[in-house]
Amino acid sequence: MPLRTPISWSEALLNASSASKASEDHPVETLVSEQPLPPRYMYDTYTEILLPFASSPKLFEQYTNAWGGLRTGMLMEHLDSLAGSISYKHMLGPGVETLGRIHERGFYIVTASVDRLDVLAPLMPVRDIRLSGIVIYTGTSSMEVAVKMEALDGSGVQDTLLLGRFSMVCRDAKTHKARPVNPLILGSREETALYSMGESAKKRRQSLALRSLSRVPPSSTEAEELHSIYLQYGQDNGLSGRERVWMGETHLEKTMLMFPQERNVHQKVFGGYLMRLAYELGFANASLFTRSHVTFVSLDSISFAKPVPIGSILRLTSQVLHTTPPGELAGVVHVGVQANVVDVRTGREQTTNDFRFTWHPDDGTAVFRQVVPKTYQEAMLWLEGKRALEMGDQIRGERNKTPSA
Repeated sequence: MPLRTPISWSEALLNASSASKASEDHPVETLVSEQPLPPRYMYDTYTEILLPFASSPKLFEQYTNAWGGLRTGMLMEHLDSLAGSISYKHMLGPGVETLGRIHERGFYIVTASVDRLDVLAPLMPVRDIRLSGIVIYTGTSSMEVAVKMEALDGSGVQDTLLLGRFSMVCRDAKTHKARPVNPLILGSREETALYSMGESAKKRRQSLALRSLSRVPPSSTEAEELHSIYLQYGQDNGLSGRERVWMGETHLEKTMLMFPQERNVHQKVFGGYLMRLAYELGFANASLFTRSHVTFVSLDSISFAKPVPIGSILRLTSQVLHTTPPGELAGVVHVGVQANVVDVRTGREQTTNDFRFTWHPDDGTAVFRQVVPKTYQEAMLWLEGKRALEMGDQIRGERNKTPSA
């Protein structure tokens, strides 16, 4: 089910103008359906996409990067589209193949956040790839969609390359308020386990939000670590052979005009496209910081605060937030990318998205530059980066555990 808009931009503008006039003449009233939504079987939401890179040189040419590998940002763009398609499939039923017009459906679905995307095996060598996903949990108006990227050979699945989760929310097409989603029917122990995983992910996300450094102060242990960093790197005495880089000096940004060719069915900029732009800017920053080519480790989080309008000016700003301690192998770099829409009349900026990524040098060596915060705000970002790296190590460690005999 494609999430690119099926109508022309001129028609979309005309529809928007008509809708605006209609809302002025007839104010919108919130209508709550009294009929319960029919439950859906979890297995009916399963969807997959095959990308035959190894067997189709023409397709591979569209995705290849400068080093002969695959453009990870483009694959992320597909994963976001896949999660959206799966969510609409859950709402509309497994037999529906086309989305149609949003105002006729009465609802729309947006990506609220990306919980994690963790790389479990290298993308090289280039092989055929299967992207798949399924709704594993539903709340009142939200859905958790688990996605997987697998490498295939002639006999089937060769490697699981990536696992992740998207949090999707349903909104009323007229009022833009939360709209209920269909509940799930669990038909097996495996589906019950997946449902529990999705429920746990939602609770963990809520717990992390309550512990956010924008709400509560850092712990005493974190405060001690910050003070240790200050004593070791914040003063101009003895850097232990390791190069210090102030966090504020790692800024890298790009400013772009958002064109209608990258719009979604809601006539806003497609979220997967924003993911790709942020990934590529973050990759460039990590490469410049480490002075080497880097390998993607994880997407640690994405928040989608507001949609990006077509025709807006978007400023993407990245900075290195955290690096592993001296001598630690393999060294990693945690990069944050913030997307802001700029108001051309006032110059004010409004944050629409916040992305967090992690990379490591290709050769697995330590990172020989230490990013150091200078302000209190930077110190909080440094701690957030440290938390993200610790969470990533924990999750990847749990996934890589071999079951005992």
